[in-house]
Parts: sequence; structure tokens; C-alpha cells
Amino acid sequence: MENLKYPIGKFQAPESYTESDISGWIRTIKVFPDKLVKLTNGLSEIVLDYRYRVDGWTIRQVVHHCADSHMNCIVRIKLALTEDNPEILPYHEDRWANLPDAESYDLNAPISILRGIHEKLGILMESLTEEQLVRTYYHPQMKRKVMLREAIATYAWHSEHHLAHIRQALNSEGKYN
Repeated sequence: MENLKYPIGKFQAPESYTESDISGWIRTIKVFPDKLVKLTNGLSEIVLDYRYRVDGWTIRQVVHHCADSHMNCIVRIKLALTEDNPEILPYHEDRWANLPDAESYDLNAPISILRGIHEKLGILMESLTEEQLVRTYYHPQMKRKVMLREAIATYAWHSEHHLAHIRQALNSEGKYN
């Protein structure tokens, strides 16, 4: 049976990290906005309200969530690079997804945010040294340190995870609304 909540599986931190893996994840992150535009360009307001599963987010909420989440990503990485194991501030993504901006039909704002953030993330991530890749931030919900190399893997997974959600919603043709 297809897993509608985790269509590409739950994130699993790798046991080891190769330079090739990290480069691939960075590439995934860099192309994410273009893939998102390709999937969502020209969708009607009705289609943007399709959900990927019962009680799941709409396509528009997924796009806004990605902008919100990836804004947090760049802040977390910059904190880890400039402070010693900073404690990051988690947020209630489910509540953020129900704020008025996430109900906006126009996806230009979140896509513009994603384009800018992912350009900056690409530059920043590609510049990281081996020493910087093992710098950490503390995630209070997970109750552990997260190395930047794991954060890169996580956000690459996150990008593909939500692209899969949008594909599911499009394929559902509104059956989960």
C-alpha cells in the first residue's frame, strides 16, 4: 500500500557521508525551486486546493510550507556556522500552514522566496569545509545535536518529499478534499 504521508519514505540519516552524497543533496536543493515551478505553474485555484491525502495540506499550503521551512533551514545553518552548537527555535509548521499567507492563491511570493533561499543555500552549502560540515545545532524537539551534513541530507529529502506530495495531490484529482 502506498504511504500517502511519506511517499518517498521517512527521512533516515545516513550512517556515513561521502563527498558525492553531499554534492548530490546540494544539487537536489539547488534545483528544487525549478522543479516546484514546473509542477505548479498554471494550476487553477481549484487544483491548488487539492490535498495529497485526507487531512493533508493543499498544494498551496505545501508550497508555502516549503518557503517557511527552508527559511528556517538557512537560519539554522548560519547559526551553526557562527555560534557554538546553538539551540534552534522549532516552530508549529501545522499552525503556520493555516495562516492567511498560506491561503494565498498567488504562489509568486513563496516561489520567489524559495528561489532566493535556494540560490543562497547552494552558494553556502557548496562552500562548506569538512570541518564546517560537522558543526552542529541543537534541536530541542529531537533532543539532540544535528550536524550540518545531516541538515543538508534532511532538506534534500524534504524537497523531494513535498514534490511527491504535490504529485500525489495532482494525481488524486481532488479525491482527498
